[in-house]
Amino acid sequence: MIIITEAGIPEATLDALREHLEQHGVRTHVSHGTDRVVVGCIGDTSQLDAGAVRRWPGVASVVPVRTPYRLASREFRASSTLVPLGDAAGTTLGGRQLVIAAGPCSVENAEMLVETALGVRAHGATMLRGGAFKPRTSPWGFQGLGAEGLTLLAEARAATGLPVVTEVMDPRQVDLVAEHADMLQIGARNMQNYPLLAEVGRVRRPVLLKRGLSATITELLLAAEHIMARGNEMVVLCERGIRTYETATRNTLDIAAIPVLKRETHLPVIVDPSHAAGRADLVPALAYAAIAAGADGLIVEVHPRPGEAMSDGDQSLTLEAFGAMMRMLAPFAQAAGRTLTADALVAS
Repeated sequence: MIIITEAGIPEATLDALREHLEQHGVRTHVSHGTDRVVVGCIGDTSQLDAGAVRRWPGVASVVPVRTPYRLASREFRASSTLVPLGDAAGTTLGGRQLVIAAGPCSVENAEMLVETALGVRAHGATMLRGGAFKPRTSPWGFQGLGAEGLTLLAEARAATGLPVVTEVMDPRQVDLVAEHADMLQIGARNMQNYPLLAEVGRVRRPVLLKRGLSATITELLLAAEHIMARGNEMVVLCERGIRTYETATRNTLDIAAIPVLKRETHLPVIVDPSHAAGRADLVPALAYAAIAAGADGLIVEVHPRPGEAMSDGDQSLTLEAFGAMMRMLAPFAQAAGRTLTADALVAS
């Protein structure tokens, strides 16, 4: 149930309304608009008399929630959520400025990581991505440097000023990763790892939630709901391609998911063209399409020497290719009514 108030409702009346609702066993979430307030009811609303609530002083309307996800719903919060990145510039994800996270699939060593971080920053990247813990299909693949990789990411952040996003795979790792990273990534394989979702909901660190390999949009939003239900509303959704019968690309990028998500949820939406393509030569085209479709940003794999990469070299852009993509991205951003960072425009 969502309650929309009349303009200028007194705070005392709003407080009394919330107290009445919570006496009936539901939690309330308040979102202040320009002149009205939206009160969302979370929990079992079967004991609430919608007619009585509608007659409450200052209430304009009562709207039933039509989706299984509540906190993530656009009905619940009309204004778009802005997620802070934690950098000195106060950058937020979800506003007019596009956010570009770039870096290697895996943290391999300090020299490569800093070289990549400096390079992507020079071309306008807003965040540094890199995996310290790596989920691999084969048990013989490189699993990442673990805690050492987290330390290297923190050092690269200190050297460049770029906030860091990295994956967390286990509820037992959450506090450790949160100590070193500005944003916690939940990978596609873990989108429905509910203990992990609950744990990242607890730490109040921005979360990048990737869509599962075969997940529907509703399932993605319900996974976000698990995080938000624990109190963490700083969730960013990531479309990274889904598994279909097509074999020409690693996954099939669901471009239509972007406008659908922008309609259904107030949460920011970014796109991972690297994992969708599986081939570096296709990444720029998918990136342009994502921005044109309304994405709030990109997360791109970049390596100074992809042929030497310990994982995902085939889909990683060189620093030069990343710079070329960023230059071509500018007109797509402008056409979509978005901006790149000032550094990106200068580098272009």
